[in-house]
Amino acid sequence: MKKENKIGNGVRGVVAHIVLIILSFMCLFFFYILIINATRSHADLQKGFSALPGNSLIKNFKAVANDGTFPMVRGILNSLIVSSLCAAICTYFSSLTAYGLYVYDFKLRKAAFTFIMAILVMPTQVTALGFLRLITNMGMYDSLLPLIVPSIASPAVFYFMHSYLQSSLPISLVEAARIDGSKEFQTFNRIVLPIMKPAIAVQAIFTFVGSWNNYFVPALVIQSKNKMTVPILIATLRGADYMNFDMGKIYMMISVAILPIILVYLFLSRYIIAGVTLGGVKE
Repeated sequence: MKKENKIGNGVRGVVAHIVLIILSFMCLFFFYILIINATRSHADLQKGFSALPGNSLIKNFKAVANDGTFPMVRGILNSLIVSSLCAAICTYFSSLTAYGLYVYDFKLRKAAFTFIMAILVMPTQVTALGFLRLITNMGMYDSLLPLIVPSIASPAVFYFMHSYLQSSLPISLVEAARIDGSKEFQTFNRIVLPIMKPAIAVQAIFTFVGSWNNYFVPALVIQSKNKMTVPILIATLRGADYMNFDMGKIYMMISVAILPIILVYLFLSRYIIAGVTLGGVKE
């Protein structure tokens, strides 16, 4: 019986490893093709698919970096500024809001929670026209501020943080801090935030990537080329006329654009599993 169980466990282990290898291959294959295409010239790309790298990597990089009409470095810097500030502001204030609704018991707590959840299901496109008129009247059109400031209110991040607090923060800990004379913001910043590190890391990654890949809002409010973010710059490359169209440049720009995302993920990845697991479990 034990021998049969060992054989069964061995078979299941082999099947699990095969499935994981297939899934890993499917996930990484597209990144591999992206990098391979970044090393090929426009003429080579027109010939069709190839799994072997080309010899135009440096040429494509120089073509993108030295293009006077295409501020690659400035675009990456703009995206880094916007995405980093969005991740920091979004995670901090969403955590603060979740903490307030979780710890404090007041009459409109359920109504406030319901209102925030109602905003969650409202698509961005519905409010786009009103948002554009608002920032124009406030003098923020064609600036990076409209890409950063709205991240202070993120219903999805708030809900995740609220669920995480329910599973990991006992109210008795907050009450003990109050008895010891800790003020409310001091309690939140010194006691609650360290407990929420895994959740903050997870949502920081998601917010950073979402802001980095955001095309709709920047295309709506940004006009100056030196203020454009990476997705808009890539779109301008794709929309070039036929005589100046170069697929090698596009693949190179996309390859450069995903590097910051990979670095952020590697830096914060050790918190992901703990954050996702604890955020979805209630005690």
